Amino acid sequence: MADYISAKELSKIWGITPARIATMCANNQLEGASKIKGRWMIPTDTVRPNGKTKNFIGENSDANFRFIDLFAGIGGFHQAMRFLGGKCVMAAEINQACVTTYNLNFKTLEGRVRGDVKKIDPTTISEFDVLCAGFPCQPFSKAGLQQGFNDKTRGNLFYSIMDILDAHNECKFVVLENVRNLADKSENWEVIRTELLKREFIITKEPLILSPSDFGIPQIRERVYILGIKKDECSVEIQEKGYIEPEDLNINTYRKKCKIGDALTLLEENVSDDYRITAEQNLMIQAWDEFRIGTGIKIIGFPIWISCFGVNIENTEELKTFLGYDEMPNWKKRFVDKNRAFYLTHKNFIDPWLDKYDMLNRIKLYQKFEWNCGEDVQYMHDGIIQIRQSGIRVKRNTYFPSLVAIVNTPIIWDNQMAAYRHITPREAANLQNFDQRYKFSGTDKQIYRQLGNSVNVRVLKILCKGLFELRLKDDVHIKNTEIDD
Repeated sequence: MADYISAKELSKIWGITPARIATMCANNQLEGASKIKGRWMIPTDTVRPNGKTKNFIGENSDANFRFIDLFAGIGGFHQAMRFLGGKCVMAAEINQACVTTYNLNFKTLEGRVRGDVKKIDPTTISEFDVLCAGFPCQPFSKAGLQQGFNDKTRGNLFYSIMDILDAHNECKFVVLENVRNLADKSENWEVIRTELLKREFIITKEPLILSPSDFGIPQIRERVYILGIKKDECSVEIQEKGYIEPEDLNINTYRKKCKIGDALTLLEENVSDDYRITAEQNLMIQAWDEFRIGTGIKIIGFPIWISCFGVNIENTEELKTFLGYDEMPNWKKRFVDKNRAFYLTHKNFIDPWLDKYDMLNRIKLYQKFEWNCGEDVQYMHDGIIQIRQSGIRVKRNTYFPSLVAIVNTPIIWDNQMAAYRHITPREAANLQNFDQRYKFSGTDKQIYRQLGNSVNVRVLKILCKGLFELRLKDDVHIKNTEIDD
């Protein structure tokens, strides 16, 4: 009886990823391979295949298809496409810090990353099968002016993508990603739909809005995905419908709900003390934990604002005049009323607490507190904490809030170091499902920003696997690719 070796062990011998070996097993390329307790086991005497397969455009290659990576960032698309058997023909990214990181991890057929997409002559790009683009989100983001396609600088980059498609009729798939807000205005979607239809692409019926948390990945991060396949490449049924439905992509196979504690499964061990929070931050977290316990309230259904307590103000109407109550929107009036009533009810505990931690002299963000855990979390160190301009916010450890490009990294309690700390860049990469071997460059601040601007790799694997399997031709070799949890 033959001895067996795991895909992970074999990957070190062959110098390729465990995922690629799993794909070979699923495609029956490794004789005698079998799945035991969910893991691929391969006979130790297995000879590595030469990997030569027929790609989408019908040439002999060591890749199943070719793709271009526009607005490439640090390579989220690249990782997903490579997992599915793709080879990058060309990448373009204008941010040089991102380019440095990209070059540490990937190579293109051109051997370099091009710059500004608007300055690229589409005719100089080699043939490709898949166009990937996480085009700039500022025209649609809540953080910007939300001008959409009226933005004459970034908004029109979408048309640069269309120019490239016009020069490359051989392209069979488009995979675009953007912020959730792109779908808020129907005119934005109509522009995208119309332009891709002009180029004979069938796309999803509606904007596909998904978060990693939809697939059991503990991060809330809604994004819009726009997937398209050339009309003459897909089934008659889809051609007749004229659009792709989520069911066509087999998305539901991978759906999974997150549960309490899932966020903590992505944490690393033996983390450097460099990631500890400051002494003042630690003191303020301690203070608010004491506040919540001392007031005896398990559920706080509104944000706590010390400025609305009315400390040393006997008359509530006097406080309202001081705060400009009459000019406030109704939602803010409700919060003022609730905070004042809360303070008067718990005044005997709150007044000494304010003095103990000198809270009235703290910066404003330390004077605000949000408890978004209900009764599911008993103590602060069991939750996920963010220190924001809106105050100290505590959430359940079911999933992390969305990574964002600005530096506002979540805080967790590290049992091993017995201290609060920020999540590390590697943990942020785990939230984006970046390969464990991925290399980063630059400062932590730059890395957090790069990951905040990136795409979730596993979500792309799921979507693109479903999209590619819509192709009727018999030279698609990703059909049995397994996407691990």
